[in-house]
Amino acid sequence: IYVLSGYIMKKDLNFEQAIKRLEEIVEKLESGVEELEEVVTLFEAGSEAARVCSEKLNVIENKIEIITRKVEEQNSINEV
Repeated sequence: IYVLSGYIMKKDLNFEQAIKRLEEIVEKLESGVEELEEVVTLFEAGSEAARVCSEKLNVIENKIEIITRKVEEQNSINEV
């Protein structure tokens, strides 16, 4: 768990949770944050949420590529 001045980020967030957290952070920043420290903290939390999203998407992308290759291989075997 990451705790950033009251902003908690679980280390094992799923993609949907990370996106929701990122949206909350963006909304908070867009509504106007007056203290520089809070802006930096929110930016750090947002960067972490974006990193989680990116990692999760990479894993899914790799799985899709593997599945696609297996289907293509199976199709080529069936054609012979």
